[in-house]
Amino acid sequence: MLERLANLSFTTGIFPSRYKLGHVVPILKKPTLNVNNPANYFPVTNLCTFSKVLEKLALACLRPHVLSSVNFNRFQSAYRPGYSTETALLKVVNDIEHSAGEGKCSVLLALDISAAFDAVDHSVLCKRAQVEFGVNGTALDWLQSFVTDRSQYIAVGDERSETANLLSGEPQGSILGPILLALCVSDR
Repeated sequence: MLERLANLSFTTGIFPSRYKLGHVVPILKKPTLNVNNPANYFPVTNLCTFSKVLEKLALACLRPHVLSSVNFNRFQSAYRPGYSTETALLKVVNDIEHSAGEGKCSVLLALDISAAFDAVDHSVLCKRAQVEFGVNGTALDWLQSFVTDRSQYIAVGDERSETANLLSGEPQGSILGPILLALCVSDR
């Protein structure tokens, strides 16, 4: 049954709509923070288990394709196997030391993209996937279906907000989210 549904999802290019509802649970970042300030919470989204199975299957195909593309930035460290903030920091330190050794001046500009997952524009993501990374046909249809027409609600205890439609962003806690964000921001 699961295999038939997974095959149907991938061959039709449609991510099942029943798996597009997010159950958001706010988690306090630190116990010492003010519980009445919404900025002090992480929004953790619980997604359907079968949704994550489908995402894992898609990731197994998409990750090697994206990482092997000439358009994937070779200095991208986040969300990439074998790389981390440590490898990014080592690269920066090495470049600064090399420049200093040659008597050159170094300037460092660091950006923290606040709420990056929430800011992803679906049409931009799908266009970059197609044009820059060669994702086409059923795979592109499936990707577009995966990111669009999603909704979520916030739950605290027994209380639940109204369901809201999401016009942008990626599902928090999704398996595909990190590689899709890297694909979206990657610039050779």
